[in-house]
Amino acid sequence: MVSVDAYILYTLLISVLAGLIGSLVGIGGGILVVPVLTLLFGVPIQYAIGASIVSVIATSSGSASAYVRDRITNLRVGMFLEIATTSGAIIGAVLTLFLVHSGLSWIVYTVFGIVLIYSGYDILKRRNKSDTVVNQTPDKLSNYLNLKGSYYDSALKKEIVYAATRVPAGMGIMFCAGMLSGLLGIGSGALKVLGMDTMMKLPFKVSTTTSNFMIGVTAAASTGIFFIGGYVNPILAAPVAIGVVIGSFFGTKVLVRTRPSSLRLLFVAVLAVLGIEMIRNGIVLSHALGAL
Repeated sequence: MVSVDAYILYTLLISVLAGLIGSLVGIGGGILVVPVLTLLFGVPIQYAIGASIVSVIATSSGSASAYVRDRITNLRVGMFLEIATTSGAIIGAVLTLFLVHSGLSWIVYTVFGIVLIYSGYDILKRRNKSDTVVNQTPDKLSNYLNLKGSYYDSALKKEIVYAATRVPAGMGIMFCAGMLSGLLGIGSGALKVLGMDTMMKLPFKVSTTTSNFMIGVTAAASTGIFFIGGYVNPILAAPVAIGVVIGSFFGTKVLVRTRPSSLRLLFVAVLAVLGIEMIRNGIVLSHALGAL
């Protein structure tokens, strides 16, 4: 039997690795922590989600400040969209506890597996995305809400001016992203980026940095529910949060010195394997419940 000290050390090391790899591909380490804890260590998924959601707050708080300082993050857009994401996160967290208490945790496993596979697809799809074409004409609602801005792109060496569009559709995607965050204990950054980049036509860098800022606020909305439910275990959550933050910090340093294209392909393969395994576990659990 593994001692508590060894358990904490292993969890910390795995979380550092998850934070490092997650930061290199831009989706955060939480999405790796939950399947690793459940599949390798046998941690009940509700406790793994509770630990992961705490790490999401920590990583967002640590990394978002740099993008805010560089004025790439659009705080007005982010805080407006948080109306939808926090509402979804609370509903998602309550739904997770309901499914666990009802013996339907296999649904959470299955949904997590699908999200892992989608995240891998999203990484492949946006690996060469740039900000060369953006929307600059706000629609009536975004103009009324002043959901627009600009930033200096040092890579393109020019000022990028942009404005949001299709705000209601973007809000709908943000609500779904919030539900996934609360349901699975992840930042659901891929879906947030999809809402801002593809639906609302914001620049890709603005979408990713604003998403990074938003995931911490979204996670905070659902963490209290997991804490009240007794699923935030400090022995598990503390090393996970510390490890992911450390890994994310070093990941940003590595990123500027490497060409991560091959790493992205390897990571997509890892996401696919973990996703399939989570779905398989969900199916096994559902069959086991059916046999009772």
